[in-house]
Amino acid sequence: MDEGHPKEQPAEHRTRSWWGWGWCEEALPDAECAALGALLPGLPADPLPVPRVADLDLPVPAVTVPAPLAPLVTADPADRAAHALGKAYRDVVRALHRTPARVPDLVARPRSEQDVADLLDWAGRTGTAVIPYGGGSSVVGGVEYRGEAHPAVLSLDLTRMDQVLEVDRVSRAARVQGGVLGPHLERQLRPHGLTLRHFPQSFEFSTLGGWLATRAGGHYATLHTHVDDFTESLRVVTPIGVNSSWRLPGSGAGPSPDRLFLGSEGTLGVITEAWMRLQDRPVHKASAAVLFPSFEAAAEAVRVLAQSGLHPANCRLLDRGEAAFSGAAADGSTVLVLGFESAHTPVGGSLAAAVSLARDHGGRPAPEPAGARGAVDSWRAAFLRMPYQRDALARMSGIVETFETACTWDRLPALYEAVRAETAAAVKEVTGAEGLVNCRLTHVYPDGAAPYFTVIAAGRRGAELRMWDEVKAAAMEVLGRHRATVTHHHAVGRDHRPGYDRQRPEPFARALGAVKSALDPQGVLNPGVLLG
Repeated sequence: MDEGHPKEQPAEHRTRSWWGWGWCEEALPDAECAALGALLPGLPADPLPVPRVADLDLPVPAVTVPAPLAPLVTADPADRAAHALGKAYRDVVRALHRTPARVPDLVARPRSEQDVADLLDWAGRTGTAVIPYGGGSSVVGGVEYRGEAHPAVLSLDLTRMDQVLEVDRVSRAARVQGGVLGPHLERQLRPHGLTLRHFPQSFEFSTLGGWLATRAGGHYATLHTHVDDFTESLRVVTPIGVNSSWRLPGSGAGPSPDRLFLGSEGTLGVITEAWMRLQDRPVHKASAAVLFPSFEAAAEAVRVLAQSGLHPANCRLLDRGEAAFSGAAADGSTVLVLGFESAHTPVGGSLAAAVSLARDHGGRPAPEPAGARGAVDSWRAAFLRMPYQRDALARMSGIVETFETACTWDRLPALYEAVRAETAAAVKEVTGAEGLVNCRLTHVYPDGAAPYFTVIAAGRRGAELRMWDEVKAAAMEVLGRHRATVTHHHAVGRDHRPGYDRQRPEPFARALGAVKSALDPQGVLNPGVLLG
């Protein structure tokens, strides 16, 4: 089974898009945008133009740094614009309409932990808000500043701190700087025969520190799910000092200090280093796709599989809409994508056992036509291409966005039906036309699953954000009513704050507020995230 993520290749001769997903060279040209938009009746005939930084009316920076910090900092307009937004649909639309969020006054690229500490000290003295920034792939408003409480905003880009500093081959672990992007991390581990084996969809454009700060989930996630599972210890620079935990395989010594910062989203400190548990690189791989007549039958098979102890490396369930959209199945089937891998033993037997279990629940292996792309390859290609297609439809004023959640197996059928029905009703009410609401299970556990929903609808030019916000609010209401989490792996950011406030117990909220006050007494670290 090949990895369902971008290849580990250098980025020479490519330019990162400041306004949309990924590489400028991979974006769909105007003609393809128009052809894609024609599939949604009611959209304009021509795409919005690609936005230019030169067209933005950027204010003069409201602050300057002392001379010793000046080599770390830039006020370049392209840098400032690129660090103003994440990569959610809302971010892309705002950039297309040239109305980004408050653009940071400065962008800093520290080269060391001391640089981070010095920048935080300066920010505390001047009241400058500091937004920690990894790869900038946040889809929940996690890297932008909202509000007026701070006189200036500094985007703290960690990507110059991108080295594997130490490898413990005996314990299969490595000490890694937080600013390393996914592909560069894997390239540094490859000579040691090791891999972190953590591949979120944003792998190519996100950092280890970002994964840790948002408790990211990766593709291969039926045994090791969130990045938490790979974390041995952390070093975090806070405004009051460095928090460095002991490196241990496990400990029962009180509440975990690492758990305090995992998922803290840059509001408690800046993750500069981590010891991460690694794996031997897999050499045995096998994959298959299984077709089911209904989502209900397939979900029951996946539940039994998740509780079987087989632990497939990949276990993705695509409902009929998602399967058709990705090209994995055109006959109305629900598709289960399975993959097994091992560094030590063949995995054909495990795959055969999983397929047999699926057969017992009404599944049938998907045919693999000679010379044609099979269901697994079609899904993988569509999965990697989807963000670029999202941007193309956004240029056509289409509404294309996702949200994800998690719940226990006993509540999954009702949640699935309610979200699809009520979100579809909201789409029709808001847009005046039918839309698509598709679903896939991205992660499965013995006790539950993580449904990931995609909404596709025709928007109206100039009203796209209002329309999506109304649809999203309706969907979030359904999640809350069913006591499903506001996010399984996208983090909270600013966009999910209302849902997070409902999900979070009040005593914990008060404790978290006290921790924030203790670690960040000037309130400069990522204001508005997790807490008011």
